[in-house]
Parts: sequence; structure tokens; C-alpha cells
Amino acid sequence: MNAAEAEWIAADWGTSNLRIWAMRGADMLEARGSDKGMGTLSGADQFAAELARLSEGWPSVPVLACGMVGARQGWIEAPYRAVPCPAIPALNAVPGDPGGRKVLIASGVMQSDPPDVMRGEETQIAGLLAAKPDFDGVICLPGTHTKWARISAGEIVHFQTVMTGEIFALLSRQSVLRHSLDGTGGEDDGTAFADAVATALSQPHQAWARLFRLRAAGLIGTANPAEASAHLSGTLIGLDLGAARPHWLGQQVLILGNSGLARLYETALTAQGAAPVVGDADTATRAGLLAAWRQQEDMT
Repeated sequence: MNAAEAEWIAADWGTSNLRIWAMRGADMLEARGSDKGMGTLSGADQFAAELARLSEGWPSVPVLACGMVGARQGWIEAPYRAVPCPAIPALNAVPGDPGGRKVLIASGVMQSDPPDVMRGEETQIAGLLAAKPDFDGVICLPGTHTKWARISAGEIVHFQTVMTGEIFALLSRQSVLRHSLDGTGGEDDGTAFADAVATALSQPHQAWARLFRLRAAGLIGTANPAEASAHLSGTLIGLDLGAARPHWLGQQVLILGNSGLARLYETALTAQGAAPVVGDADTATRAGLLAAWRQQEDMT
């Protein structure tokens, strides 16, 4: 397929990275990416310049973007919608059609009690519901800030954020534990991971005390770096599942993710008697943006 045939451009613009896809309807023609996330850019001119650079050679077709590009520090601030609300996000135009293209940014979702917000995940949820409109259950979106969203009648009813990925990154890269890990996310030692998940769920009050043992084992010569990484990952995901138990227990669960992290959540949930299904997050993002665009076109 040729990107010159693109009808629109999908963009997932997060804090750390930007990914764009040249699209013809629901078909992806070409994918590109950069490390110029929202956190590295300042001001509308820099956002416009990075989009123009990365999409060079593609047609001047509308760009539909989701994620932190719509945050207060982003290109424009796309307003939040309060739950319960339809999963398909509203689209907000960037003034002036930068670079000769119309740019539309998806709204985020907010929750007042307890306070919570999401940007980007709502679009993935909309994409899933485009394929499974009758889905009723919980969607888990693993990542830096893992989301657990309760879905019913095509709406996001309520949700919860757990900072599991960010805490793992901090502990594995900046704490004393970094000397005892092998740099993986815990995929290489299934037994250690499963044991850590079970322990964190059954004895959460002991979880933090157990973590220093990973460093101590390295100092006294009994360390296994792969096992230590799995233990850290399993402990944090176990605590995550414990905090989110009211969301997933007894529910149909679908995990949206592309990495080994999604598989770890699948393993952990399966061990707790759930039967999660894993879906592709990138496909869901593109489908959600397309659904938002079609809804806006139908309203105009």
C-alpha cells in the first residue's frame, strides 16, 4: 500500500513518543514514529513543526490525534468529559490548520469522585467498542499509569489509575534495586513472577519490606537478576490487582496492550481465576480515532 493514497492520519501523541499512521479508511498504509513526545515540546510552533517533519511526503489530509498532545502542556488543551460518558471522544480543532492540514485532538475523560483522569485510553476503548459494541465488563490498559475502566452500554462508567509502570521504572532505574536486576520487565522467570503476584495479593502489608531482600541477596552472593526482576514486576502488578480488585473481580476482562507487560497482566489475572482476552492497543487507537471522525462528520 502507498501512503500517497492516505485519506487521513492517525496520531498517538504521548508524553515521551509520537506515533503516526497514514490511513485509508480503516486500513493502515504506513507507520512512522519519533521520540518527540509532548514532554519534549513547548508551544504550538514546535508541535506543528514536529508533525510536519514526521509526516513529510504524506498528503495534506486531516490529522486525528489522541493522548497527552491534548493536555494543558500540549498543543491545545482538549477539555475533559465527565464519566459516565460515551467512549467515542469529542474532537477539538487546532486553530489555523497548521501545515495545510486540519488537526483534531481527542478530548480526555475525567472522574470527580474519586478524582481521576485519562488521555488516550478513552480512544483505545472507543476502538474496542467499535469492534465489540456489546462489550460489558472491564478494560485493563497496562502502561506507565495502568487504567482499569468499567464499560457498560457503550459508556465509560468509572475508572481507576494505578501508577504501576512508573513505580517500576523508578525502582528499577533510580533506586538501590537497580544493581540487582537484569533490565527485563519480569517476563523471563514465570515462577518468580507468579509467586510475587500471589504474595502481594495475600500479604500486601509485607510487599515493600520484601523488596529490599532483592538487593540484600546481591550483596551476600545469592542473587539471580532475572528472578529479581520478575519478583519486582510481580510484586507491583500484584499490588495493582489488589487495588483494582473491585473493578475486575467477577467481570469480563479485556486487556489492551502490545508489549510483554500486557502478557504479564494476563498471566496474573488468569492465576486469580479471571479469563482475560488480550487485544492490540495500536489497532484500537486507530479504530477509536476513525470512529470519532465518523461521528463528527455525521454531526456536521
